Amino acid sequence: MGKFYPLFSSSSANASYIGGRSEGILVDAGASCKKLLTALSDNGIDARSVRGIFITHTHSDHIKGLRVLSGRLKVPVYATATTLEVLAHDGQVAPDVPLIPIDTGAMDCGGCEITAFPTMHDAPGSCGYRIRTGDDKLCAVCTDLGLVTDVVRRALDGCDMVLLEANYEPDMLWQGPYPLSLKRRITSEYGHLSNQESAGLAAELVKRGTTRLLLGHLSPHNNTPGLAADAAAKGLSAFTQGLDYLLGIAPVETQGGAVMF
Repeated sequence: MGKFYPLFSSSSANASYIGGRSEGILVDAGASCKKLLTALSDNGIDARSVRGIFITHTHSDHIKGLRVLSGRLKVPVYATATTLEVLAHDGQVAPDVPLIPIDTGAMDCGGCEITAFPTMHDAPGSCGYRIRTGDDKLCAVCTDLGLVTDVVRRALDGCDMVLLEANYEPDMLWQGPYPLSLKRRITSEYGHLSNQESAGLAAELVKRGTTRLLLGHLSPHNNTPGLAADAAAKGLSAFTQGLDYLLGIAPVETQGGAVMF
């Protein structure tokens, strides 16, 4: 059975650990090194179990702790070639840490097979990850995208579990204090998924066999867990929660615990 540990998930910090207590991978490092190490420890995971760090894109809520953490762990950093180029240019990875592009196919790391898929977001080389665990279970990290493309749909097809973005509730966003330019960026095809867009994709996934859904990357200013869950429930009304699927909300910061899939 696969284990997915949502360590951090919000517009402020994002990181997830996939694997067991002996080995696994980290997807994103958007909190400080100290917080990331504490979050792993709170889940009973020794930092030495992390065999690689996979970065989705270069926004600070996904790489904030990368330079210090990569220097501490001395494990490879994986990302698209474009993302790695930006990380290297900006000095966001510790010296002498291997940088491995993941554009060309699946990579084996931490007992998992990982494949990247491109996402529509306003960061060069942005991607999500499809991960096959050692016991042949499939999960995916799919956040930070303004549009669900056919490439994304194909990447998520067959996944047992998906961390799926539900970033904002439209009414909260448009009536909120953000400047108009930022509101337009968030709602653009290179921005983020709304609760309703997320719910529509969730229904497609459950129809195709996904049984675990974890809503993540919620904005603390433009969303609430209740609104995200209500929208998902409406989108999934043709299915029965607890029978066809299980739905959860990724915590802003872990209190310990994994999603089993």
